[in-house]
Amino acid sequence: MTVTAYTVCCLPGDGIGPEIMAASRAVLDAVAERFGFTVDCEGHLIGGAAIDACGCALPDATLEAARAADSVLLASVGGPRWDTTDPAAPRPEQGLLAIRKALGLYCNLRPVHVFDALVDASSLKPELVRGVDMLIVRELTGGLYFGARERIDDAPGAGANGEPGVWCSDALEYGEGEIERVVRYAFEAAAGRPRATVCSVDKANVLGTSKLWRDVAHRVAAEYPQVAFSDMLVDNCAMQLVARPAQFDVVVTENTFGDILSDEASMVAGSLGMLASASLGDGTPLFEPSHGSAPDIAGKDVANPLAQILSVALMLRHGLGQPAAADAVEAAVERALDDGWRTADIADDATPADRVLGCAAMGERVAAYLA
Repeated sequence: MTVTAYTVCCLPGDGIGPEIMAASRAVLDAVAERFGFTVDCEGHLIGGAAIDACGCALPDATLEAARAADSVLLASVGGPRWDTTDPAAPRPEQGLLAIRKALGLYCNLRPVHVFDALVDASSLKPELVRGVDMLIVRELTGGLYFGARERIDDAPGAGANGEPGVWCSDALEYGEGEIERVVRYAFEAAAGRPRATVCSVDKANVLGTSKLWRDVAHRVAAEYPQVAFSDMLVDNCAMQLVARPAQFDVVVTENTFGDILSDEASMVAGSLGMLASASLGDGTPLFEPSHGSAPDIAGKDVANPLAQILSVALMLRHGLGQPAAADAVEAAVERALDDGWRTADIADDATPADRVLGCAAMGERVAAYLA
C-alpha cells in the first residue's frame, strides 16, 4: 500500500513559538498515524531567532525550504529583545512580512468560532457570543504594510513651533487586481457556507483606496447573486463586533483593517490563544496562530497551544488536502474543551485546578483524543 507523504516547513520562531510548535507536532503526528499518511517536519529559522543566528529575519535557506514544502507551519515571531527604532536594524516581523510576500500569499483566513464550552470565557455576555461562527478574509500583501515609506529627519516645519523635525510617510497603496482576487475568494468561501453572506469593510467615506475597494467589491458581488452582500465602514464594524458579533458570516477587508479587526474578534472567542489563520495565494500556503510570541510567558509551559493546533487543522484542510483529518483535529479540540480541560488563559474561577493544563499537556491531551 502506498502511503501519502508530505513535507512541512516548520518555523518555531520566538517566545512561546517552540513550545506551541512542539504541542502541535504531537497532534499532527497523532492524526497522521490515524489517517495513514506521513509528515516530514523540517525545522528552520525565522524572526528574532534568525536575526541572532544569521543577521536577517528571513534567511535564504528558510525561504528555499518553504518554497519546496507542501505547507509552512509557523508559530510566532518577535519580542522586546529585538525592538528598535533604528530603521536600518532588522526586526523579527520583517521575516513574517517577507515570507508572505515572497510566497505570494495575498489571502489570509481567520476563522472565529466560539466553542460552546468557552461561551463564558469571552469578555462579552454569553447571549452575544453563543453561536458566533465567522470567517475574516484579510488582504495580506498590499496596503500600508507594503506601501512606499519615507522619512526625513530634518524636514522644515515638521518640529514643534514650526522648527525643523522628523517627518514620516507610509503610503496606503492598492491596485484593482489586488483587491479583486481577495474579494473574489471571500465570495467563493461564502457561497459554500450556510448563511452565504459577505460584509466588505472599508473607509470609503474618507480614503481613496477604500473607494476603489468598494467599487471592486460591488462589481464582484454582482457575479454572486446567491450571496447576500453589504458594505460597512471599519469604525462601525469595530463597534458591531462587540455589540452584535453573531451578525457576521464572512468579512472581507484590507490588510491593516483586517489585522486590527481579527485581533478584536479573537476576544469574542475568549482568547487570542484560540484563533488560527491560513495564508493562501500563489505559492506554498502558510498556517499560523493569530497571536504573538508572548515573551513574558515563554519557557514557563503555560501558553495556550490550541490556536497552533487549530492552525494544523487549517493546514490539513487547505494545504495538505486532508479534510477528514482536519475535521478530526477540530473535533478533538472541541472534545478537550467539552471535557473541561483548560489552559490558564481560558480558565476561570470555576475551573478545577486539576483541569488546568500546561502547554505540553494540552497538546498531549488533544493528541490522545485522536488516538
